[in-house]
Amino acid sequence: MSTLPDSTSVAQYLSDHPDFFDLYPALLGELRLTSPLTGGAISLQERQMEVMRDKYKVLELRLSNLTRTAQDNAALADKFHGWTQALLQPRAEADLPRDLIDALSAQFALPYATLRLWNLAPQHKDAWFAQDVSGDAKIFANGLGQPYCGANHDFEAVRWLESDAAIASTAILPLRLPLRLPTGSAQAPAFGLLIFGSTDAERFTSGMATDFLLHVSATASSALAALQA
Repeated sequence: MSTLPDSTSVAQYLSDHPDFFDLYPALLGELRLTSPLTGGAISLQERQMEVMRDKYKVLELRLSNLTRTAQDNAALADKFHGWTQALLQPRAEADLPRDLIDALSAQFALPYATLRLWNLAPQHKDAWFAQDVSGDAKIFANGLGQPYCGANHDFEAVRWLESDAAIASTAILPLRLPLRLPTGSAQAPAFGLLIFGSTDAERFTSGMATDFLLHVSATASSALAALQA
């Protein structure tokens, strides 16, 4: 008495013999499957078409997401380009911090933004951007290896925003001189902080990618380095 093959053996056989239905084409019309869409019996060819349509929908969704991401990145690049163009306009050194903040706020619709600098040239020691910086704030800045994004935990730097509204989320970017340091050495000390704030708790979150903010930090650092002692 012969033993009937189990489903695994049948599946393996068909996988090992992809030309099986070429040899027995009549079986294609005889095999009936249950459609997950209608619940009715359909042929193998019809089921294959359903599977292909499902795969096409998945690919279409992926393409749509990639297109949307590309458009978002292009828009972001245009805004960054507009900001850097504003930084290149001729001005007095003392006007650069305010112009930098104003251009950032305009390009990226930032509700609240400001900055503070230290180790400045003597002529800038009484400027608005040199005020109210404690030793703790400088230590905090030196400890930031990358921008902070997330909830406002009553940071001293956020209080520099002078907002009447409660700041719920913030992005804090360290500013560092673009020094060439030996491999393996500590990063350059910070000479300032760039601060963004929002009353929306979801505007700046801990799950945000910081790649773009790193570019903002590096560009702002290079521009503001001219104010250093």
